[in-house]
Amino acid sequence: MAIVKEAWSSRLGVILAVAGSAVGLGNFLRFPGLAAQYGGGAFMIAYFISLLVIGIPICWVEWTLGRFGGKAGYHSTSGILNVILSKPYAKYLGVIGFVVPVCIYMYYVYIEAWCLGYALNSMTGNLSKEGVDFGAFFGKFTGASSDGVALHFGLGDVGVFVLIVYVLNFYFIYRGISRGIEMVCKYAMPALIFIAIIILARVLTLGTPDPLKPDQNIIAGLGYLWNPGDIGVGLRNPQLWLAAAGQIFFSLSVGFGVIITYASYLRSQDDVVLSGLTASAANEFCEVGLGGLITVPAAFMFLGAAGIVGQGTFGLGFNVLPEVFTHMPGGQIFATIFFFLLFLAAITSSLSMLQPGIAFLEEGLNINRKQSVALLGFVTGIGTLFIWYFSKDLKALDTIDFWVGTVMLFIQATILVIIFGWGLGIKKGWAVAHEGAEMRIPNIYKFIIKYVTPAFLLIIFSLFLMQNVFGWNYSFSDAKFEPTGYVRDLIGAEGVEPSYVARLSVAWIIIMTIFSLLLVNIAGENWAKRNQPNV
Repeated sequence: MAIVKEAWSSRLGVILAVAGSAVGLGNFLRFPGLAAQYGGGAFMIAYFISLLVIGIPICWVEWTLGRFGGKAGYHSTSGILNVILSKPYAKYLGVIGFVVPVCIYMYYVYIEAWCLGYALNSMTGNLSKEGVDFGAFFGKFTGASSDGVALHFGLGDVGVFVLIVYVLNFYFIYRGISRGIEMVCKYAMPALIFIAIIILARVLTLGTPDPLKPDQNIIAGLGYLWNPGDIGVGLRNPQLWLAAAGQIFFSLSVGFGVIITYASYLRSQDDVVLSGLTASAANEFCEVGLGGLITVPAAFMFLGAAGIVGQGTFGLGFNVLPEVFTHMPGGQIFATIFFFLLFLAAITSSLSMLQPGIAFLEEGLNINRKQSVALLGFVTGIGTLFIWYFSKDLKALDTIDFWVGTVMLFIQATILVIIFGWGLGIKKGWAVAHEGAEMRIPNIYKFIIKYVTPAFLLIIFSLFLMQNVFGWNYSFSDAKFEPTGYVRDLIGAEGVEPSYVARLSVAWIIIMTIFSLLLVNIAGENWAKRNQPNV
């Protein structure tokens, strides 16, 4: 069956698409929260070291591997690794490049629906009524208060918004690379930045909102996030490095299988070096320059440090900030456009998570766009419905996010870097990366990509597992290990029953992985036939 050959219509289009994939909820909620939690200065040092050692190098690796595979006619991670290594096992190394974006989409689109729902509830005044309990509203709207409670379809329920964003995502992904993803990002990214600048200008001009609390002013708010604190103590904290490295992964969309797929649609003379760096810079501007100056400083000015401490990403975004907007002059307007900003950031990311799956299904199973969209829509629909129903304490969402959106993400990124440095080879990889390049990657990155980045990833990943799976207390003299909540959820502990929702979530991940391996096996047979010379 003939598959329509797709390509980006312009360099700007692919840069905005990759930047759109990277710019998401983490830029405006997760990053500010982590920076405040770990002390601005120390966290930012670890953050920028991680950016230089793993973030930008892996971006260049994915852009290069993607274009190399695209020239051979492959657009999925499995297909690209298969053609690079030319080994029977190679295609299976790319299976995570299908599992990760597809499974992440299943819960990310659910969060995307929250953003759209909060924007419309802000616009209609439901979030600005006197006496609103934002924690209770969040619990009911998202279903965090009880399983099944979110399966309703009123304005104050998430259900209708899940359907809306699902239709939007699959409509645009059906339209393809240039008429769908690229078109959305060309409009959404400038709009997103414009809205963020408006909100930032409002936050920076708030001065001292409450004269009775002179210490809660804009300068103190910025200082709460950015003052260096005790950098020496902070940098000796392994958890800080884990948080910084993890944020880089989420921030730049490395290891998702997105960039490698996007890059496979480039032309042979497109500049992957400058394009990759430009997309990364656009993301960092949105994260550090916009997100880092809006969320936490605004919350500090109205609620003080006590209103921020201990709040996770969702607590900060959907409990704290709505309350902040109720105290702000014109708060209803700014709340509406802020949550619409989050929605734009989310949809450009969720679209990017669908394309790797579409690319794999089309080239691996030899099916057309309509069939691949229908199959992927069915599979992701089951996963989203599962997360939507088992919503109490967001247990299903959190479990899948940990094992897929974090653990598998590290593994995939490590595989890609090792294949670039040791499979494709630095010399050949360097030549491919610089085809049509207007700037050169500094030669020091040859050593960094081959040795430093893999070593850094393995060390960080090992520390991550020791902390988040085995519960190590980071002590050598008095080492203690206590299984963390993610493990206790699966096996239980003394006085603690295992969570059946967590077990079902892991079972779903296993089913998706087996399903993906079966698809890869079928794809391998098709690729073998495709590459056989005509007799």
